[in-house]
Amino acid sequence: MAQVDFIHSDEIHPIDIVECVAAHHEWDFDRLAEDQIAMSVEGLWRNYSVTLAWSPREEVLRLICTFDMDPPVDKLPSLYEVLNLTNDQVWDGGFTFWGPQKLMVWRYGLVLSGDAIAAPEQIDQMIRNAIESCERFYPCFQLACWGDATPEAALDIAMSEAYGRA
Repeated sequence: MAQVDFIHSDEIHPIDIVECVAAHHEWDFDRLAEDQIAMSVEGLWRNYSVTLAWSPREEVLRLICTFDMDPPVDKLPSLYEVLNLTNDQVWDGGFTFWGPQKLMVWRYGLVLSGDAIAAPEQIDQMIRNAIESCERFYPCFQLACWGDATPEAALDIAMSEAYGRA
């Protein structure tokens, strides 16, 4: 995780912090509104669209990471089953499939109640976790939709995080 230099102040908008993180990584981004930013982040499997939006009423910084997916209609039950199995293995967000838009979606909400301020490192990690989850489970979704694997077998292909040293 990269260190991002940023001046902390009570007046800093969460999307300003996200913009600094995106600029630090040289990700293509577009500030869509005062409370929303969209960026493109390159992964190993594909490019991911990442949008973060701040809701002051709920005091939540919402992250949505998407990638295109147009599974065959007859494979949708398998996809939904592997989605349920996948979501049982993650702690910091969850996947859903938006059928009409043909998008696989990773969602996460960071609660910043009581005037809490997210650190740049925290936002950087939040974005990286989203990309890592998409990268980890992308092959599972592919096998469930275009392979002959059962949802359980498709999930077996997910690369787990390695611990320790060899």
